[in-house]
Amino acid sequence: MNDQRVQWLSRPPREELAKKLSIAAWILTAAILALVGLMRQVKIPLPEGMSLAFLPPFHAAVNAVAAIVLVIAFIAVMKGHIALHRRMITVAMGLSVLFLLSYVAYHFTHNEVKFGDVNLDGIIDASERAQVGGMRTVYLLLLVSHIVLAAVSLPFILFTFIAGWTNQFSAHRRLARWVFPMWLYVAVTGPVCYWMLRPYYP
Repeated sequence: MNDQRVQWLSRPPREELAKKLSIAAWILTAAILALVGLMRQVKIPLPEGMSLAFLPPFHAAVNAVAAIVLVIAFIAVMKGHIALHRRMITVAMGLSVLFLLSYVAYHFTHNEVKFGDVNLDGIIDASERAQVGGMRTVYLLLLVSHIVLAAVSLPFILFTFIAGWTNQFSAHRRLARWVFPMWLYVAVTGPVCYWMLRPYYP
């Protein structure tokens, strides 16, 4: 065990702070999930001539960078570079917040793009389904797994971050073993879903 790891592990846990932050994490999770659910029902018109159509490729780029940062964070902690690990995880959290704000802004102001909607009328008819064939099923399976794991992992990503931030390292390691793969999967599949959906954007 290197000196940096020993130095971090010797820090006393801040349990009271962790409890307060955990309550905040639950509240934040509920608010985010409510927004995500609402954005598919409510559409806010933009001013004349304004469009946020540039955001989907931006979302894909942010997710791709987050995936790279997460891999760097994983390698860093495996090598005992705790300070670098903490910096990279903080960057990944920041990228996730940026993605979320941008994603919600886009979906509150634009209609959903559907895989296979060749004529861009918002309806997938029989001929369009036949044209895309089994790839629509592949896309939907990937998208559903992406959405479900994003929703499930959200509070636990926050709890894992809180555990590390408040020096509860045993809890942090225990959570990270299964939270990290989910977070990485969500970050990787986001750009893949965009790449598959890209031909159907107006």
